[in-house]
Order: sequence, then structure tokens, then C-alpha cells
Amino acid sequence: QVQLVESGGGLVQPGGSLNLSCAASGIIARIYDMAWYRQAPGKPRELVAVMHSRSITNYADSVKGRFTCSRDNAKNMVYLQMNSLKPEDTAVYYCNARLVTTFGSAIRDYWGQGTQVTVSS
Repeated sequence: QVQLVESGGGLVQPGGSLNLSCAASGIIARIYDMAWYRQAPGKPRELVAVMHSRSITNYADSVKGRFTCSRDNAKNMVYLQMNSLKPEDTAVYYCNARLVTTFGSAIRDYWGQGTQVTVSS
């Protein structure tokens, strides 16, 4: 059983900052990619940032220069530092991990339950 638990969401004023954390736990042999997605009301889920196992990170154009994704592989954690937040960043943010539970098993995607980020004055 693999669990991903996010934390760090909340209400922040425009221009403010938040730092999201996600911890993966359970039977994990190897994590390949760890990523953050978000979903605003009435919109499809979109990729915010993905960090590959070799520390290559890709960002959505809308967050480049404002958000920073980082990983602690020893702790199976991924973080999202969000600066200069805008009202359009308001969404539920989901953590995603692409991993195998045992070596030789199929790579699967796992998701956290989501954490609400609201940017409003």
C-alpha cells in the first residue's frame, strides 16, 4: 500500500507565498517522477511541475519563475515553493508519484488527496 499525503495549503493574499509538501510512504522500491498537479473549479487537472529522478524539472509556463519544485529522495518527499501567488493559482493541488513497489513490477501512478490553495485579498 502506497500513500501520498500533502500539506501546506491555505489562504494567502496575492503576492504571497506558500510551501507545499508531499510525503510518500508504504512499500516503495523506487520512485521515478514526482509531480504537482492542480485543478481549479470547472477546469481539467493540469501539470504544475514534474521532477524526474535525475533532478530534471519541468514547469508549466504559467508558473515558471514563481514556483520551485524540489525533492528529498532519502525521505520520499517532494516540495513546491510558490511565490508571487496570483488569484488564478487558486486550485486544489495534488501530489503525484510514479513508482514501483517492488523491482520488476509495473510502474504505477499514485495520487495524494489534494490540498486547497486559495489566493484572495
